[in-house]
Amino acid sequence: MMASSQYVRWFADIGIKDRPTVGGKGGSLGELQGAGIDVPPGFVVSTAAFTHWLEALERESPIRARIEALDPEDLAGITACSQEMRARLESSAMPLAILEHITGAHAMLGGAHLPPVAVRSSATTEDAADASFAGLQDTYLWVQGAEDTVRKVRHCWASLYSVESVSYRRRLKIPEETVAMAVVVQTMVDARAAGVMFTRSPTTGDRSVVTIEGAWGLGSSVVGGEVTPDRWVLGKITGEISVRDISDKASQHVPLASGGIEAIEVPEDQRRVACLSDTELQALRAVGRRVEKHYGHAQDIEWAIDRHSGALLLLQARPETVWSAKEAAPVARAVENPLSHVMSIFGGRQ
Repeated sequence: MMASSQYVRWFADIGIKDRPTVGGKGGSLGELQGAGIDVPPGFVVSTAAFTHWLEALERESPIRARIEALDPEDLAGITACSQEMRARLESSAMPLAILEHITGAHAMLGGAHLPPVAVRSSATTEDAADASFAGLQDTYLWVQGAEDTVRKVRHCWASLYSVESVSYRRRLKIPEETVAMAVVVQTMVDARAAGVMFTRSPTTGDRSVVTIEGAWGLGSSVVGGEVTPDRWVLGKITGEISVRDISDKASQHVPLASGGIEAIEVPEDQRRVACLSDTELQALRAVGRRVEKHYGHAQDIEWAIDRHSGALLLLQARPETVWSAKEAAPVARAVENPLSHVMSIFGGRQ
């Protein structure tokens, strides 16, 4: 495997301490791998690559100064500027030095059989305690080939100048020179089932339970709220399953042979079948406990079960945010209805 460089850094060489150069998502994936948690292999295109690219463009005409000059209340002005910037950035050439590092790392991911990859934005202030860019930048799934991977990296960079992201930064008065974009390039999992897990009740703050939600196929259907997932609530220590809520899962996301994903109907005989076995639920609970113990606080985790090997892989872990702002409040009282532990809101993911 090629060594990490200033432009490309392998998961094995990074951790959460590297967030300023690899973003929140990249730092978390490296941290998980370093802790012995199974994650799909990959690398991060660092903020140094983004900065090199942006500064080359700024020599032609300003970008950051124009963003900082925008009035946060002027949506029309922000929209016009955003559209102009994104069109310019998405059509710009990739500097040769960066191009060579990305294509070289991409070639190392699968050897002679290059796998499809996910290309995911990883902003430097993403998932931080004081500000979160999660959900404001782009993610691309089942990307095939080095050329399209490079194109999607550039699109992720440009998504830092989306209307939503620019409006967010202007509203919080975040200086543009402190904002940069890293991009995660990670081998895709052809998931039989996928979803999310919370190591603390997202509705009551109860620390004694783990809530797991999942559906057939790729996790994008769950994260995007396009399917009502199956839901379980488990005792974090005991593993006792207090809630089993198996939904009618009418659709699933699957990969397209030509790249990208599509939504298809779930066969009738699978729609009302639980997407996870009890053994898989307990494996998820166990890995959730490991991740929470490693970080020292509750986690919001994305997971997938490989269709072919049955392996459980984590795709992302971030601090739980629903209750993090309420830590000073009394611990939530026990509730009579265990279904109150369940949450099915997935906005703000990517």
